[in-house]
Amino acid sequence: MKESKLLEMQNKIVALTNVAQQMINELNHLRDLSVGTLETVKLLPGYDKAIEELKSNLAKKQEENKEKKLEV
Repeated sequence: MKESKLLEMQNKIVALTNVAQQMINELNHLRDLSVGTLETVKLLPGYDKAIEELKSNLAKKQEENKEKKLEV
């Protein structure tokens, strides 16, 4: 291969590596933000009650889906 082609390929690899690293950094930032948001929400009044309601609603939906599958 020509040296210019090899240099071009090397530059593309470096660019892709930089993009991948930036994506990793952004994912880490989003994870930290999500954890912080969750911890903040946990401190809100009524959090435990809301979680129980969500669990109850999910259980009802799952039961309804089971019944629909059995009917088919």
